[in-house]
Amino acid sequence: MKLPEELQFIQNSMLSQKSTTSRLDGKICVVTGATSGIGNVASQRLAEGGAHLVMVCRNEAKACKVQHELMDQFGGKADFFIADFNRLSEVSRTAREIAEKYPKIHVLINNAGLFNKRRRLTPDGNEEVFQVIHLASFLLTKILLPNFQAGAPSRVIDINSEAHRFGGLNIHDLNWAKRPYIGLRGYGAAKIAQLLTMQEFARILEGSGVTVNAMHPGAVRSAIGMNNGILYRLYNRYILSIFLKDPSIAGNAIYYLAAAPEMEGISGRFFNQTIEEKPAPYIIKSEIRRSIWAISEQRTAPYLEE
Repeated sequence: MKLPEELQFIQNSMLSQKSTTSRLDGKICVVTGATSGIGNVASQRLAEGGAHLVMVCRNEAKACKVQHELMDQFGGKADFFIADFNRLSEVSRTAREIAEKYPKIHVLINNAGLFNKRRRLTPDGNEEVFQVIHLASFLLTKILLPNFQAGAPSRVIDINSEAHRFGGLNIHDLNWAKRPYIGLRGYGAAKIAQLLTMQEFARILEGSGVTVNAMHPGAVRSAIGMNNGILYRLYNRYILSIFLKDPSIAGNAIYYLAAAPEMEGISGRFFNQTIEEKPAPYIIKSEIRRSIWAISEQRTAPYLEE
């Protein structure tokens, strides 16, 4: 029985996923949030496929450990850069360092994420989840655009979520100053904004050889949310994790989108792992897309000009 369109994501998550044997030998692949969870398994799978990993991480000690593990296990190249996505100045600085060192970039995985139970603001004055998930990846992608174009055909993949269906995006209250903050809706708002700007990037880059897509990585175990209080951490580790799948399925899905020949030229789409899917209806409203693009440009403009 086929579910209604708005519930199709449930059925899609149970379908057999696609895979590829294609390799990425020597391709420069940038991954954010690479030291744990989905970012880590994606890095492992990309390294296994021959990619030259460029990891963007917050913690230098963890980054160094993962770097050596990847090189020891897969024998390839792995570099890392340090940036705290709570500070857009650090994202800008690191993006420019990457752009200078790697004139051609072939894959970007915007994976860094955050879930908060309570409203927090960054030093830049933005709601923290919105900045870490959306504004930081938006800024990183914009600065690296010339490198993607030089490396074309190249692919940008935003690690999004079915949580965009929770709603929560209000362009007149992005910082949740006028509403009670609800963690799931704050998370959903950031994912909606990321999806909307993904579609705009795809439109702008049409015909350039650079594709931009978003994907839900599956209901898998990750470290997201572990920055919250002890009760949430215990719930996540000992109850919620029982119902979640091994993160390797997300790594395989990300690799397919990054490497499969049949994905070349496909852009502006949303995937449930490797199954193309229609996102929530409000994602297709062009007026909302233009508004969130303009707001994202405005909030990142000082760091684009540095």
